[in-house]
Amino acid sequence: EVQLVESGGGLVQAGESLRLSCTASGFTFEDYAIAWFRQAPGKEREGVSCIGGTDGSTTFADSVKDRFTISRDNAKNTVLLDMNGLKPEDAGIYYCARRYSSGCGRLQSGRFVNWGQGTQVTVSS
Repeated sequence: EVQLVESGGGLVQAGESLRLSCTASGFTFEDYAIAWFRQAPGKEREGVSCIGGTDGSTTFADSVKDRFTISRDNAKNTVLLDMNGLKPEDAGIYYCARRYSSGCGRLQSGRFVNWGQGTQVTVSS
């Protein structure tokens, strides 16, 4: 059974940092792209960042470029999202998701087949 479990969310003040972690099981982790999405109340789910499987290439939404970094540790089946300089508009539930391919492609939720339950990020101004 494929499982993705997020952790690391919390409440921070604007300008502070958080590290989110996504731990996966049930598939050959290094073969697949893993992405982070987020959803704020009343808004659509949006792609934040993705890291490819075999080549580790990365993709970021324009809104988080230069502030967020993504990395993966294939030995631990884990993807990390380091979020710096957080803004109130970064708040929401953050989900990690697996794409059924090695490459990230477009950060569109419909292209990702497995999802975690999410972790809440709250940023106070």
